[in-house]
Amino acid sequence: MHTISEVRPLRQCLEAWQKQGQRIALVPTMGNLHAGHLSLIEQARQHADKVVATVFVNPLQFGPNEDFDQYPRTLSEDQAQCQAQGADVLFAPAVSVMYPGYQPGQPYDATRVQADAALSSQFEGADRPGHFDGVVTVVSKLFHLVQPNVAVFGQKDLQQFVILQKMVHDLAFPIDLIRAPIVRQSDGLALSSRNQYLSEAERAQAPLIRQTLTSVVTSLQQTPHNHASILQTAQARLQVQGFVVHYLAWVRLPDLQTVTQWHASDTADGSEFAVMVAATLGRTRLLDNAIFRLDGQVF
Repeated sequence: MHTISEVRPLRQCLEAWQKQGQRIALVPTMGNLHAGHLSLIEQARQHADKVVATVFVNPLQFGPNEDFDQYPRTLSEDQAQCQAQGADVLFAPAVSVMYPGYQPGQPYDATRVQADAALSSQFEGADRPGHFDGVVTVVSKLFHLVQPNVAVFGQKDLQQFVILQKMVHDLAFPIDLIRAPIVRQSDGLALSSRNQYLSEAERAQAPLIRQTLTSVVTSLQQTPHNHASILQTAQARLQVQGFVVHYLAWVRLPDLQTVTQWHASDTADGSEFAVMVAATLGRTRLLDNAIFRLDGQVF
């Protein structure tokens, strides 16, 4: 595996692969890799001849009071894990490579991409204004640099995946996006780099999010017309256990439209839905979701 930090050697490598007709997959990450990230590389290998993983802590997707400076940076460990997982290139650029002229704490007025307003203004976007603009800006730049045939993203950040799907459609990127399943601990907690911020007591409490999701999905499949009370009861259950719930929502896929009315056809036509949750425990914001159909299938 080659670790590359500049654009020119990256392009030289990619041009050689393209001349050989190799199919290229991209796996963007912010580093501090865990088994969830490594599963994305595994998925990428199933869909391409060559895999480019990236490690870049993107300042444009962090708000002024978020943890950009504290976000763990573990490049040496990330290199070893990417190599062991079979990545062909690890692209780990500095901020100055991705955003020439960027200065911490100063407005960045260079060209940026704006996320779909309707998709990005709700859920995570409501609490983190500008976050998804930073995401689509960095991902679109990585798409231009790597020119992959396919890119793999995790289901845990479901809203992000839907927004990137919309960007690919709107900007006509010739790239297939793959949604990789959530990787979980044995007790159901979704893997996240931020889990390390949990105290021992909080870590023991955190799997309640997954348990609550599972209960909500089962109840919705059985009595979808009671969705309002189902969600209210689930939210109260989390709050009683010390979670600050930012949202707990039942949405339609692929547009994340909140379900306000249920129709019998929703079961018959095989429509996909998701229950999405974000809750803070202590100082750690936890995200999770479950994708399902009303006919009993869960993904």
